[in-house]
Amino acid sequence: MTAFPDLRERLAVYYVADPEQTERDFLALVAAALSGGATSLQLRAKHMSGREMYDLALRLRDRCAAAGALFFVNDRVDVAIASSADGVHVGVHDLPLLATRRLIGPDMTLGYSPLNMDDAIAAKAGGADFVGLGPVFGTVSKSDAQPKLGLSALAEQIQAARLPSVGIGGIDIDNAASVIRAGADGIAVISAIQHADHPQQATESLLLAVQRAKADRASQGQ
Repeated sequence: MTAFPDLRERLAVYYVADPEQTERDFLALVAAALSGGATSLQLRAKHMSGREMYDLALRLRDRCAAAGALFFVNDRVDVAIASSADGVHVGVHDLPLLATRRLIGPDMTLGYSPLNMDDAIAAKAGGADFVGLGPVFGTVSKSDAQPKLGLSALAEQIQAARLPSVGIGGIDIDNAASVIRAGADGIAVISAIQHADHPQQATESLLLAVQRAKADRASQGQ
């Protein structure tokens, strides 16, 4: 299982960095997000060749390490292993969880995006360390996204999964706190950082919103 006992804290702001969804300087975006306090970064590049993704993963891994953030690779287990990423994030249409865990070994962190409640319940037994649940509010960043989950269903899946969790899908500064109040440990975002006028400040604001919501939740004994 994960080598990070503080994984719940490390998932606070989980930036899904996608070079295929921006015309801006991608490495500058990454630098801004990390400077703003992104606690984890996932490289997602659906159409990039394995070699290109590997080369980029090496650069992002080093930047994340310097910033104290975790580095994940989306889908590509081979790239995650080859680049010595902190973890890999897979979905129901990727390699099965048990097969992925056998490949990556016991220490690499394994994230999973379940499709429904049954998937969420089975994630822990399959070897997942955390789950990405959504789309909470719907999203324009993923063309094959499922119908929006909503906060009530999000809370139910968090309880069922019994794992650290991030909410994903349509999350921004206006609704980030509600995702944490529903029980999530963090928020996974693309557009809220990549499309922001000032990505560093946007990341700072998201992190503050998450921290405040967690503090409020703790004060209420949740």
